[in-house]
Amino acid sequence: MNIHEYQAKEIIARFGVPIPAGGLAWSPEQAAYRARELGDPPYVVKAQIHSGGRGEAGGIKICKSDDEVQRFAKSLFGKTLHTKQTGSQGKDIYRVWVEEATDITKEMYLGFVLDRKSERIMIVASREGGIEIEELAVEQPDTLIRMVIDPAVGLVDYQARELAFKLGLDGMQIGQMVTVLKACHSAYSELDATMVEINPLVITGKGNLLALDAKMSFDTNALYRRPEIAALRDASQEDPREATASNHGLAYVGLDGDIGCIINGAGLAMATMDMIKLAGGEPANFLDIGGGASPERVCQAFRTVLSDQNVKVILVNIFAGINRCDWIANGVVQAYQEIGVNIPVVVRLSGTNVIEGRHILQASDLPITTAETLAEAARSAVDAKSQL
Repeated sequence: MNIHEYQAKEIIARFGVPIPAGGLAWSPEQAAYRARELGDPPYVVKAQIHSGGRGEAGGIKICKSDDEVQRFAKSLFGKTLHTKQTGSQGKDIYRVWVEEATDITKEMYLGFVLDRKSERIMIVASREGGIEIEELAVEQPDTLIRMVIDPAVGLVDYQARELAFKLGLDGMQIGQMVTVLKACHSAYSELDATMVEINPLVITGKGNLLALDAKMSFDTNALYRRPEIAALRDASQEDPREATASNHGLAYVGLDGDIGCIINGAGLAMATMDMIKLAGGEPANFLDIGGGASPERVCQAFRTVLSDQNVKVILVNIFAGINRCDWIANGVVQAYQEIGVNIPVVVRLSGTNVIEGRHILQASDLPITTAETLAEAARSAVDAKSQL
């Protein structure tokens, strides 16, 4: 789960990271009021959406008066901002962050991520900040500094100082960097985060470190024990299909194809999408209904997949263990009855109660194509799409 910049800043500030003074605004008038609260100009107005690259897309501006703040904020509210990360759909702006402008002498990059190879938290840093890490990795790979944290002892002071030296810091900045690093590590580990990023982390004209922008993402599976983090979710910034699926306990990721997938198990889902590609088709989604799926859950999965207008065929691929094929079959029949499915459906069932499940589908007299193997199911789905 991602959160907004201002939310990430408030979190890392609680752990000890210095941030500029600022305030959230839900209207142009409130934005101007926030500016007046900050004192003398200039001010920085930032559109709050779940995306980087907002400055290049026109979502960030330095304003020289509260009137200019109000005018710029008015131009943002209700606007759909398109960045390199949002794609063609863009993201709508419903709130802005107004903060004091900062005298910048140097920009750096700092990120905490999970390194799956070492199974450790990794710090990624660079003397060059202000641009996306993906661009840094391609254009300036030599500037990236990586450091792995031992979970048995956590981030120790000598590691933090070593990183500060590598970033070219000296004097009091070294102590400030130690504070920033340990604060970010604490926020990451104590809140079940999957990423903490400060970009840019700047040195001000007075020689102090300041986090000008921040991002955080969290492990969705851990939100049940982090209600304060779950409350930060902004469904307006999410794919509506993914938000709906999440509300019903379904794991869903929207893709760009036209063959909808309803599958149990992430591994089987990945294999199914690969088989669709191999057969010459394009998957429209990743949808894992999970274990113990009831007919109602299967029916909701159909609703979620069909909410994507690009879907032309649905492929149901179930290898039942905890699940039961008769439950799945009843869910498919229920979807036809309640939703009125009017596109081709291919079903491949295997595992627990497979005979009962196949009998339910056959007895329904519905126009459902069945398959014995995954390869056969994928080919049938692609063939059905090509015949439309």
